[in-house]
Amino acid sequence: MSKIIAIASQKGGVGKSTTCRNLATILAKKGYKVLAVDYDNQASMTDCFGIEKPEKLDKTLYHLMMDVITENDLPAKEDYIIEKEGVDIIPSSIELSAVEINLVSTMSREYVLKTIIDELKEDYDYILLDCMPSLGLITLNVLATCNSVLIPATPEYLSAKGLELVLKTIVKLKKRINPQVTFEGILLTMFEERTNLSKSILEMIEESYGENIKIFKTRIPKSVKVGEANLQSMSIVDYMPDHKASIAYENFAKELINNGRK
Repeated sequence: MSKIIAIASQKGGVGKSTTCRNLATILAKKGYKVLAVDYDNQASMTDCFGIEKPEKLDKTLYHLMMDVITENDLPAKEDYIIEKEGVDIIPSSIELSAVEINLVSTMSREYVLKTIIDELKEDYDYILLDCMPSLGLITLNVLATCNSVLIPATPEYLSAKGLELVLKTIVKLKKRINPQVTFEGILLTMFEERTNLSKSILEMIEESYGENIKIFKTRIPKSVKVGEANLQSMSIVDYMPDHKASIAYENFAKELINNGRK
């Protein structure tokens, strides 16, 4: 059985897509079968993998979800999955923004994505779902589908404050829709070890959530090299294998595989 991890945050700009892209690549390099699903209409993860003009693709996540909503059969896997660097990808596009309107009047609307993933989950060790920064029906579909939620957060006050809303939403959803969902943990991204702000926000997060939710020991450092890698449609581990951010993502992947142990 695959492990289905949603990478979610109510706040944008915390490194969700970058984390999904790099984690997927590292897991694939370690020999795991990985599916990365872009569930954001901005298609940032799709772009990070170098898939250009996704709105012109014949099949994206939008088309799959509309097939489920209109009760059509899903296409063959090879018609919509794109393979890059050993990672299978279901791309997204701006069209995904139209799905939410259709979900409103759909029966079992929280389970549309689950219908798609259920067809695929036996083929993979890990399925990573890159969420949009929203807590609407689209994101509820992700949370109803996943086994666990990984929450990236930056060492900024608003990012830390936004954690509370995400956590409350997951707790409510666990009671009503997906009793099996758990917290994978909180991952600090864009972390600057030497700054007082980073240290203060880390302390705040640990004091507020550390007793109930795993906070990964690995922190992803702030670096322009990560952005450069995205611009080149490369993972940081391929772009600069010896860079501190690359090493951090490698350590984070090990920690995730080992359930929080480095």
